[in-house]
Amino acid sequence: MAVLRARLFAKAEEERRAAIDADRRAQVGSGERAEKIRTYNFPQDRITDHRINMSWHHIDEILDGNLDPVIHALKTWERSQKSQ
Repeated sequence: MAVLRARLFAKAEEERRAAIDADRRAQVGSGERAEKIRTYNFPQDRITDHRINMSWHHIDEILDGNLDPVIHALKTWERSQKSQ
C-alpha cells in the first residue's frame, strides 16, 4: 500500500507541475521574432509597430516624449478593430 500511495502521489505531483508549466508557457510565450509588438531600429532612426504595420522616424523625438503620432495611430487602429 505504501508503494502504491507513493506512486499515486508522484503521478499527481507530476500532473500538477505539468499544468503549472503549461500555464507559464502560455503566459510568457516563446520570445520569437514573430511575437514582437514593436521594433526600435536606431541605425535607421525608425520605430515600427508590428501590430498595425506602421513606422515612424525621428526615434529620438519619440523617446524624448513626443508620443502623439504613435498614440494617435494606435487609437485609430484600435477603433477600426472594434468596429469590425
